[in-house]
Amino acid sequence: MAQSTPPPPRTSIAVIGLGSIGGAVAGCLAATGRYDLVACVRRPLTHLTVERPEGMVEVPLRALTDPQEASRVDWVLLATKAHATASAAPWLARLCGPATRVAVLQNGIGHAQRVAPYISEAAAVPVMVYFNGERLADDRVRLRHGGYADLEVADDADGRALAQLLEGTPLSIKLTADFKTQAWRKLLINAVANPMTTLTLRRQEVLRRPDIHALCVSVLEEAVAVARADGAILADDEPARAMATLLTFPPEVGTSMYFDRLAGRPLEADALTGAIVAAGERLGMATPLNRALLTLLRAVSDAAEKR
Repeated sequence: MAQSTPPPPRTSIAVIGLGSIGGAVAGCLAATGRYDLVACVRRPLTHLTVERPEGMVEVPLRALTDPQEASRVDWVLLATKAHATASAAPWLARLCGPATRVAVLQNGIGHAQRVAPYISEAAAVPVMVYFNGERLADDRVRLRHGGYADLEVADDADGRALAQLLEGTPLSIKLTADFKTQAWRKLLINAVANPMTTLTLRRQEVLRRPDIHALCVSVLEEAVAVARADGAILADDEPARAMATLLTFPPEVGTSMYFDRLAGRPLEADALTGAIVAAGERLGMATPLNRALLTLLRAVSDAAEKR
């Protein structure tokens, strides 16, 4: 009698940060039924609901609240805010092994350098996120797809492995041969959309004001000069292109920093505007407009932390 071959082990995934981004990706992956997925959270959860253009899904969720309960996995999806990376260190220490890949779904640039102190021999996989996620409750998020793509990664073995992981989900992913340039392009979008919506407490309709639009272009011109000095290959009309992209988004859409301010949370200012200012300092370039925005954003963020 022929012996049956045991099925291959299921890929294990841990999601750190079950907010608007982590929640949307976790829900889409869990809905495939192909993976052993665990969420690393502060408060216990038993299920997750994702409102998607393709239809709402509700999936059961295994959640851990203590890093000591965690064990090594094949994939870690790190979806905390960039400034909260260090707070994920206890989770990463338990979840990461030499064969683990850590997909860094965060804003800014320098994803791999940011997580390197916490992941030992694991491989960092920088990811740019373009879809719009909105956290509606601890166990409920809303997903709106990006126009260009939902996610973008480097066209290398690790990037292609993440694309394979997402097959069968509604999330689209692009591979790029020049991740640095694309990371700067994404940062340019964030460098105006997040500060302007946050400081005015208005959604992206505010970018349609002629005076705000003009200010955004000036901020972008300053940032593009820094990006080029850092090695990004950008078009002569890059600021205009960035604004044209932003104006394709529905005016009622908010930004992650805008939602953080509404919720009274600290802002991700140093990973966005701060990254431009820091790169300018490193390269000996003045960034007065971005520095002024960073000062205002830090003041708002400090007020939130003191509440």
